[in-house]
Amino acid sequence: MCGIVGIVARSDVNQDLYDALTVLQHRGQDAAGIVTTDGGKVHLRKDNGLVRDVFQDRHMQRLKGRYGIGHVRYPTAGTSSSAEAQPMYVNSPYGIALGHNGNLTNAERLRAEVFRDDLRHMNTDSDSEVLLNVFAHELLQEKRLRAAPDDIFRAVAGVHRRCQGAYSVVAVIVGIGVVGFRDPLGIRPLVLGRREHPAGPEYMLASESVALDLLGYELIGDVAPGEAVVITDSGELYRQVCAERTRLVPCIFEHVYFARPDSIMDGVSVYKARLRMGEYLAEQILEHYPDGRHDIDVVIPIPETSRTCAMPLAHRLDTKFREGFVKNRYIARTFIMPGQEERQRSVRHKFNSIPLEFKDKTVLLVDDSIVRGTTIARIVQMARDAGAKKVYVASAAPIVKFPNVYGIDLAAAEEFVAQVGDVEAIAREIGADWLIYQRLGDLVKAAREGNPSIQHFECSVFDGNYVTGDIDDSYLKRLSLRRNDAIKQRRDTDPQWEISFPELHNHA
Repeated sequence: MCGIVGIVARSDVNQDLYDALTVLQHRGQDAAGIVTTDGGKVHLRKDNGLVRDVFQDRHMQRLKGRYGIGHVRYPTAGTSSSAEAQPMYVNSPYGIALGHNGNLTNAERLRAEVFRDDLRHMNTDSDSEVLLNVFAHELLQEKRLRAAPDDIFRAVAGVHRRCQGAYSVVAVIVGIGVVGFRDPLGIRPLVLGRREHPAGPEYMLASESVALDLLGYELIGDVAPGEAVVITDSGELYRQVCAERTRLVPCIFEHVYFARPDSIMDGVSVYKARLRMGEYLAEQILEHYPDGRHDIDVVIPIPETSRTCAMPLAHRLDTKFREGFVKNRYIARTFIMPGQEERQRSVRHKFNSIPLEFKDKTVLLVDDSIVRGTTIARIVQMARDAGAKKVYVASAAPIVKFPNVYGIDLAAAEEFVAQVGDVEAIAREIGADWLIYQRLGDLVKAAREGNPSIQHFECSVFDGNYVTGDIDDSYLKRLSLRRNDAIKQRRDTDPQWEISFPELHNHA
């Protein structure tokens, strides 16, 4: 999972790009990068680390230019090497820098094509570099000294024909402007905003609307599935749908976990969707108590994503809502950390309990989702250590059973806690007295109510339905090898060690 931003303004954009990336930091804490261009020169700064650590005063002073792009990254493909930090750059044609959120499911086959047929070389294992080279090759076919918007639209159409999977993209084309485009299913988010300036309008593309809000841009709307947006260096805006077949199938996990609650994505308020998740979950809990006489003394969220869901849940159950845990905000998200030992150590440092809220009470802990079970098992034990009489757990999301192939590095499938068995077995595994999961139908209704025109959501982690139609058991086995904890640690600690994968066949 990553965060992307692109801006064309009337003055230097370095500070605005930096500020936008800080707001999108929750989407990627592994690496950050910014590219700007000024007078035909490209200025690039990227490295591993948080935004505040990657960019110092001396870097910001060099990032001159009225348009540019930025990126924050979690390593969902390839490695965590700083070489794979984005944006990535190629100098032909024109000079193109690109940032990508998502995952190409046919990246291995494309890599071979780019080398063999397009005669282009790549330096990393990143699918984002594959995407960059595909886009550059398609744009080169236009054979123009200066690409016009129609040339760029044809190049993006070529990307859509060749690339499969999920991708929201921002790119800088030197001397031309900023380009943004979204895959034909709109799996990963991308929004467009406008800000008025005395010299003319300024435009911004970002993963979430909250980045627009921070900088005073008015939300125009979402980039449509298969659509490309071209913002020239002179501030002109052009839009065109470039894919032959499109439909909107956004990722439901954005609403469950990743997006900030103050964002609006595809016309859906993330905050309102999470409130509705709590309401639906409460109704399901009450089904277990037909007379309405539950024994829950207090509802406690596991900060911070689940707080919005837990409040209406407690209200519907007519019981107390309390903050029982204090979160250390400087610990990264634990389910994406590479090793089980590191995750367990991180959980111990991430939360501290408030014993008065637990002592001699039946506690319902509300979590946004349960993946490996590492975090929730430790928190259940913390609740018991704090004096809880009973510990119940409610998950705002259904059981995570399948790997995500569209840009979220959840885990290898065999590492999911769901592998231990049914809900009762999972409850025993995490040490809970009782466990309840959201129903998938209720989760979809909670999000869809904000925009009834969305017919379907991408829900593959829950139902195994991969909407791109090109995922088979062979792909999932190779993906499992890439995401296995032991292999990740070996790959990151030994730069000379490699694992090779057969070419990924196209079944679409």
